[in-house]
Amino acid sequence: MSLENLREKINSIDENIIKLFIERMNITREVAVYKQKNNLPVFQSNREVEIINKVRNISPDELKNSSEVLFNNIMDISKCRQQQELYKDNCDITFKPFTNDINKKIGCQGTTGAYSHIAAKKLFPENNVEFYNTFEDVFIAVENGELDFGILPIQNSTAGSVALTYELMKKYNFYISANVSVKISHCLAVKKGTDIKQVKEVYSHEQALSQCSDFINANNYSPVEYANTALAAEFVKNSGENIAAICSKDCADILGLDIINCDIANANENYTRFICISKDIYVSENADIISVSLSLPHTSGALYRLLTKFSVIGLNLLRIESKPVASKDFNVVFYLDFAGSIKQPDVLQVLAALKAELDYFKFLGNYSEVK
Repeated sequence: MSLENLREKINSIDENIIKLFIERMNITREVAVYKQKNNLPVFQSNREVEIINKVRNISPDELKNSSEVLFNNIMDISKCRQQQELYKDNCDITFKPFTNDINKKIGCQGTTGAYSHIAAKKLFPENNVEFYNTFEDVFIAVENGELDFGILPIQNSTAGSVALTYELMKKYNFYISANVSVKISHCLAVKKGTDIKQVKEVYSHEQALSQCSDFINANNYSPVEYANTALAAEFVKNSGENIAAICSKDCADILGLDIINCDIANANENYTRFICISKDIYVSENADIISVSLSLPHTSGALYRLLTKFSVIGLNLLRIESKPVASKDFNVVFYLDFAGSIKQPDVLQVLAALKAELDYFKFLGNYSEVK
């Protein structure tokens, strides 16, 4: 038999598979209606186990695992369609419009000239910015209503995610209202009159030290972690020691420091992404990014099956980050960003389904990236 004939047979089989698939999905919808009328859950583990056992029993040995994967996918698609039916008239999120109102109280960690300050002014150019000693102070100020919006770094293009921000995201209640990226241009700065040849230690935030590791190593400097790049520069200015700081050029100029080297980061294209957090849900008119956090059961294929939900609805997953949770079971929390708006019914349906299905799920916000 020729290859062409074999392909014709495959095409014929595929057509039959599609017909049967459509028939199964139509019946799936009827099952969803029945479950809704009788207040039954979408997920019924005994039924799934029964189907998988049957599939494995009637499959040849070499295809048992493949058949299980196939039918797990079919059942996941079925559940997605059932959830769409069940939640189509029963999901909504109340929000306020996001604007850079001059009367809003804005805060960030650090001091004038810090990258967080630059991000805050990019988001709220006309507003005064309050400064806090720590990232946690910003979260607390937002949670207790002292601030309307807090600005925090979350990810750098070269050094990765900001671990402390993620730790605090698990601890406090908040929503993300906006997202802004700031180009990071680090410089080495010292107090006026300092002999650079005497400098042995360089102070800065751990992320900045990591981003400039090549420069630090090449000059045999000892990196010293500090709470913030701008605070490190302020410390250097007020110190009587021969030390240097890694900070922004703006910060060095504001503090009157001498700039020894510019653009000292390992990568020329170095950006940090900042989130704007709030106590209430604020959504901009053009919001097109949704963030959630969730945990998954310790079962085979749990993450893969979660991602199936997004694929079935046609939602584009933009980013996924996992962070450990202190427990004996080595649990993790997943942070997901995906394209969409809570004004879309299918997005609201998947959010409602995840909330109903998972032990831990939190909607973190719907926002846009401010250019």
